[in-house]
Amino acid sequence: MTLSIDVFWSFRSPWSYLATPRLRAMQDDYELDVNFRAVYPIAIRTPEFFQSVNPLWGTYLMTDVHRHAEFLGMPFKWPNPDPVRQYRGDDGRARTAPEQPHIARLTRLGIVAAEQGRGIEFADEIASAIWSGKENWHEGDHLAKAAARAGCDLAAMDEIVLREADRLEAAIQSNQADHTKAGHWGVPTCAFRGEPFFGQDRLDVLLWRLEKAGLKPRQK
Repeated sequence: MTLSIDVFWSFRSPWSYLATPRLRAMQDDYELDVNFRAVYPIAIRTPEFFQSVNPLWGTYLMTDVHRHAEFLGMPFKWPNPDPVRQYRGDDGRARTAPEQPHIARLTRLGIVAAEQGRGIEFADEIASAIWSGKENWHEGDHLAKAAARAGCDLAAMDEIVLREADRLEAAIQSNQADHTKAGHWGVPTCAFRGEPFFGQDRLDVLLWRLEKAGLKPRQK
């Protein structure tokens, strides 16, 4: 019996990036379908978050994410350009800019990839292109090569993004509503049988729960 999990995931989340190779490996190694559900990052969904969060949050985030990338042996550098354009207000806190040249395209591409049955593979390869230290990841053929490694045709996907923007946007909103129903607001959140598992540091617990539910290794 093949089990299934929903994975609510953002292209701007370093924690999503760090979790994705293990989620991809879980699908490869076990009788498991990873249902990739792209959502907008909190900077888009809840931009006021940055006005109320404890000022230590950002400092700790940067310390912890670099540390955990080193622990996992994964390359990590905050992307340039940032998938979400932000600026500092007079109070020094982050504000989300009104114009966003990257995040809508990326998130809609994630919906298309999932529809093509390559969601977690696309997320893994594209996140690596964004977060592993490449400068100007949005230029040249960086994303096209990453998409090809996932078994996707970026040019064809971009045509769908342009042609079906309203439908894809509705799919994102549906994912975000289901994310809330799953019981959490952060990413990555994995959901299995009504139980949320938030964060890349809960994947071992998720695997334990899946094995209790009868998860079996794939026969290779």
